Amino acid sequence: MFKKYVSDLKAEFKGYNGKKLTQDLMAGLTVAAVALPLALAFGVSSGADAASGLVTAIVAGIVIGILSGASYQISGPTGAMAAILLSVSAKYGITGVLTEGATQLVFIDTPGLHRARNSLGEYMVRQVGSSVSDVDLAVLVTDASEPWEKLTRAEMDLIEQFKKLDLPAVAVLNKIDLLKDKEQLIPMMAVLNEAYDFQQIVPLSAKTGDGVALLRKLLHEAAIEGPHYFDDDMLTDQPERVIAAEMLREKALCFLSEEIPHGIAVTIETMKEREGANGPVIDIDAVIYCERKSHKGIIIGKGGAMLKKIATAAREELEAFLNCKVNLQCWVKVKEDWRNEERMLRNFGFTEER
Repeated sequence: MFKKYVSDLKAEFKGYNGKKLTQDLMAGLTVAAVALPLALAFGVSSGADAASGLVTAIVAGIVIGILSGASYQISGPTGAMAAILLSVSAKYGITGVLTEGATQLVFIDTPGLHRARNSLGEYMVRQVGSSVSDVDLAVLVTDASEPWEKLTRAEMDLIEQFKKLDLPAVAVLNKIDLLKDKEQLIPMMAVLNEAYDFQQIVPLSAKTGDGVALLRKLLHEAAIEGPHYFDDDMLTDQPERVIAAEMLREKALCFLSEEIPHGIAVTIETMKEREGANGPVIDIDAVIYCERKSHKGIIIGKGGAMLKKIATAAREELEAFLNCKVNLQCWVKVKEDWRNEERMLRNFGFTEER
């Protein structure tokens, strides 16, 4: 292997002369002028210092030069940020990315606030708490579809964390399209104003889009200067299998409404692409887990009608997302009390290392 490497090296430099050396030196200086500032920024972004980023870039440049473009190496900004982003994703869960012009917004999606009644609930509450510690701006979303006079205990606990961190925050009153009288927003906004010094309180409807433009404007204004962590066309850091599972779970919760509580988990057993008659087709085998046998019957429905309805809606959304045909097969299985079993929580991806 070493002899072959030496032989390839000699072949590569055959006919090499002073003119080519000068050209390579100029190219190297150009790359350094671009890469070194990035290296300094990546060092700081990773939690180290600028000097660490500089040393890493120099060492990595030497190693990459020796490997001479091996197929298994990653260089440039993508490689530099890979380790950083993996750790961020593992700690905080699903990340959404929105790039508009020179601004890139990275959203850390946390579970909803609630009182924990099982091990899964305790995990989710811990995730919410850990997520707010490293963000530049927090967005507290509350349900305004039914007027309320005070915040929940969980919301107050989160606001206490905002205070400890002196964290900039925006409050959002969602589902205003369901309010018969918009004046009902006034007392809710007063409660939020008293609870914390929010930069702004934004009434909006995610369904109709009313107020969304204002929220996006506020997020753009809060963005801090720094490198783009993701490619401009990237929407999330999660693999397609995770997105597929979340889409299927969303449809199940949507159609089952209050019949089945949030004791549903979805796993993608297989996800393979093949060439179909009219283009690529992705075959997906998914399992919907529930906690009781009675829930299984409700999820399947009479003659399989409900399961077909859930799978069809999920398939259509997946086809739009993946831009190809999808063959989605779904099964329903019972795992009693899985939300209180640590082993099952780990199997479904609910772990502290995530």
